[in-house]
Amino acid sequence: MAQEPRLTLEEMDAYLDEVFPEVHHGGRTLFLEDLGYGTCRVRMKHHPKNLRPGGTISGPAMMTLADYALYVAVLSAVGKVPLAVTTNLSIHFLRKPEVGDLVSETRLLKAGKRLCVGEVTIFSEGVDEPVAHVTGTYSVPPGRFSA
Repeated sequence: MAQEPRLTLEEMDAYLDEVFPEVHHGGRTLFLEDLGYGTCRVRMKHHPKNLRPGGTISGPAMMTLADYALYVAVLSAVGKVPLAVTTNLSIHFLRKPEVGDLVSETRLLKAGKRLCVGEVTIFSEGVDEPVAHVTGTYSVPPGRFSA
């Protein structure tokens, strides 16, 4: 039987708004669509602020989506740990994304007591081939993981 996430989707949204409000500076573009234990799907709604010259979605926008999604997946496994921080994020840009919404699928590969490792695959909405693949590691403060 699969473990349940530490927070419901609604609790996660409320918690992120409380501890990480700056991510929505200039208007909300990140939306949590699905949440499981160590997994999530996050949508980045299209916004002109995420475009770069040449009419494509910028790398920093995709990295923001990936880091946010990975943070959500970590919290789904460890609970309310605001001081969990990114220690590594590596992104492979695979193809030019369509101008429009991006959707990320995230899963933790390991949820340890001190480190959580995960991967994020980013897609243009409605396109089967991924536009980016991301791996990342989060550090969890000692004694904070209540597994």
